[in-house]
Amino acid sequence: MNPSSSDEPYVLRVDEQGVSTLTLNRGSQFNALSRAMIGALQQELDAIAADPSLRVVVIAGAGKAFCAGHDLKEMRANHDKGFMQDLFRSCGRMMMSLTQMPQPVIARVHGIATAAGCQLVSMCDLAVAADGARFATSGINVGLFCATPAVGLSRNLGRKQAFEMLLTGDFIDARAALQQGLVNRVVASDALDAEVALLAGAIVAKSPVAIGMGKQMFYRQLEMGLDAAYQYASEVMACNMMTEDAGEGIDAFVSKRQAQWTGR
Repeated sequence: MNPSSSDEPYVLRVDEQGVSTLTLNRGSQFNALSRAMIGALQQELDAIAADPSLRVVVIAGAGKAFCAGHDLKEMRANHDKGFMQDLFRSCGRMMMSLTQMPQPVIARVHGIATAAGCQLVSMCDLAVAADGARFATSGINVGLFCATPAVGLSRNLGRKQAFEMLLTGDFIDARAALQQGLVNRVVASDALDAEVALLAGAIVAKSPVAIGMGKQMFYRQLEMGLDAAYQYASEVMACNMMTEDAGEGIDAFVSKRQAQWTGR
């Protein structure tokens, strides 16, 4: 899927059986997050978030890599603080969209995921990696501390593991990423699509209202103190119990039949 022309879309989208797959489509540039790439991804995420028929999002990369981070050539060609502020704020908004949208987002990772590409993996709700994938926050190698990638990375890995990556720029392999909490699953390259589909299918099979409420609750409670988190979680569970899907799910369980979700 290497684009041969600049006329090719920056992001390819395929919707199938409730799963929307977004493929970063600048494989010849290792899917660098240029302003245009960020804008195209934001547009697709906004559209998907508003579509209740779509239950899961998969983010993938064309070519040899998942994503090599920001477009350094574009950044050097626009050596202006206003440009940089707009670039990083736009990227931050796009990253936050992954957390704020109701659908779970799965990163399908192959090749390298470096700097903002590693950030993208960390901000997806779930991640499945090929066994040959490698991860780094490599900005430090060119004199740039990966400050924005540090936000997502430090919320996935332990503090010392995250800071070591940020200070050294060294790569970790897929198995280390799994052990340290950056990805959920590691499989052989030829099994990557099947494993992503398996995980996505498991989510699609569940109640959409419970998934949407649960994702919002999960991230909100992480920022709370323990007592406030329990109070908030109790309210969410009470509201969830009042939904049609919860009633249907319990009735189906008692009757030993398959639940028919309505999303209400």
